[in-house]
Amino acid sequence: MKYYLIAGEASGDLHGSHLVRAILEQDTEAVIHCWGGDLMQTAGTILDKHYKELAFMGFVEVVRNVKQIKQNFSLIQQDLLQLQPDIVILIDYAGFNLRVAPIAKKMGCTVCYYIPPKVWAWNAKRALKLKEYCDHIFTIFPFETQWYHHNYDMHVDYVGNPLLDELQAQATYLAAFKKSDLHIPPTSKPLIALLPGSRQQEIKRLLPLLSQLPKLFSDYQFVIAAAPALSPSFYEAQLQDAAIPIVYQQTYPLLKHAVAAIVTSGTATLETALLNVPQVVIYRANELSYQIAKRLVKLRHISLVNLILEQTAVTELIQDNYHIYQLRHELAAILPGGFRREQVLESYEKLGKMMGDHGASERVAKRIFNSSKK
Repeated sequence: MKYYLIAGEASGDLHGSHLVRAILEQDTEAVIHCWGGDLMQTAGTILDKHYKELAFMGFVEVVRNVKQIKQNFSLIQQDLLQLQPDIVILIDYAGFNLRVAPIAKKMGCTVCYYIPPKVWAWNAKRALKLKEYCDHIFTIFPFETQWYHHNYDMHVDYVGNPLLDELQAQATYLAAFKKSDLHIPPTSKPLIALLPGSRQQEIKRLLPLLSQLPKLFSDYQFVIAAAPALSPSFYEAQLQDAAIPIVYQQTYPLLKHAVAAIVTSGTATLETALLNVPQVVIYRANELSYQIAKRLVKLRHISLVNLILEQTAVTELIQDNYHIYQLRHELAAILPGGFRREQVLESYEKLGKMMGDHGASERVAKRIFNSSKK
């Protein structure tokens, strides 16, 4: 069969790569095209467009790039018409993929949504669009199944979280990885990981403040986990002459050897928790985008860790609360000897039990392939 996968950012590329491998195990004659990234291409897809050309975050940024976004919709229509796939699999990236779903459905494709929009967070009526245009919906958080059923009488499949697949895939590698293998100057200091996001806009807003921390915590070595698509010179321009090492493709090894982390809200907060690293979650958006989102989003928390646990397990420093004094206080609290460190680690243990086991990619691939044979 012919498949078309659409992922619009780094996390979607990661999860999509595992799904591609699982599909190829089920369907050895599969032809798979995608909008994604290097990982999906390496896994066995034909890459038609890279996600680095698609990543626009925030309401204001979307408005500024509306012309490019419209061109992307025209391009995906052309690609789908040319390939005529049997199955279209949408991976996260809600703003774009929710508009692709009716296009693919009208063409007669089977439409699957893997990691659907967080409709339980805001604009819940988007669930009606999912119900109308998607043949299969595969969720990754345990509470979503009940939410969809209770609010919209929808059946969705909870398949587990794909981050567990990635951790399982890297388990042997991580076990053998030594601190000295990190691409940083040798140091005897304990490491603190900085994960400032994957998009240029958020990194520009967050990293300059983070660059002040080495002067305040001189007994620790800070290290930045960089996004693959962004150059070292881009990061150095945000550091205000601070000498903080930057590593590429070593986020998990860095977290493994870090005593604490400061993490931009997103998938990375859950990765950090699953690797058992105490963290402070940070986020700062364009002010107009933030004020709009504040009125639309009806959630007590923004980090996945807190959302899943339904409690404040990790501290969130958002918008005006993201300043150097608060950041210094909260980081000190989770370092060895800090008053919140053990509390955070206990909450991670509870989180791990809730998340279950790996195998999400295989479960999705099997359900898609088996349903296609009916």
